[in-house]
Amino acid sequence: MPQAVPKRISVVDVERCVGCQCCVFACARRIGVGGTADARIDVRSAGGMRKGFVVIVCRACPDPPCARVCPTDALTPRAGGGVIFRDAACIGCGNCREACPFGAVLWDNEQRKPMICVYCGVCASFCPYEVLAYEETKEDDDAPVRHAG
Repeated sequence: MPQAVPKRISVVDVERCVGCQCCVFACARRIGVGGTADARIDVRSAGGMRKGFVVIVCRACPDPPCARVCPTDALTPRAGGGVIFRDAACIGCGNCREACPFGAVLWDNEQRKPMICVYCGVCASFCPYEVLAYEETKEDDDAPVRHAG
């Protein structure tokens, strides 16, 4: 049986983002909650409507800094970039959040653990402005270059 090609979320054109947060709501609902609290993606103002928005999403780094600093291997590198999160191994130290240069390791204050993208693509499929794309990667890909924000 052929192995599935890993995928990642890419920000195609952040200039199209109107801050509707449909991607954020879709991510949170994938987990089965309402609102935006448990989303693994975030949309923030870059300084009001004039300056647009910043889309914060895991960039699927080929050598993820978050995994390098994890003392328990709760975050392990994933084929094609990014990480796989093992909740049971996480001690909630926060090293991963501090190590992510993009701020894409979002934090669950109640559980005291990171909220890590699972690269499912739900956020991209719910973006009405085609800001996001769900695209295939290769294990030897460089860090995604189309991301903005």
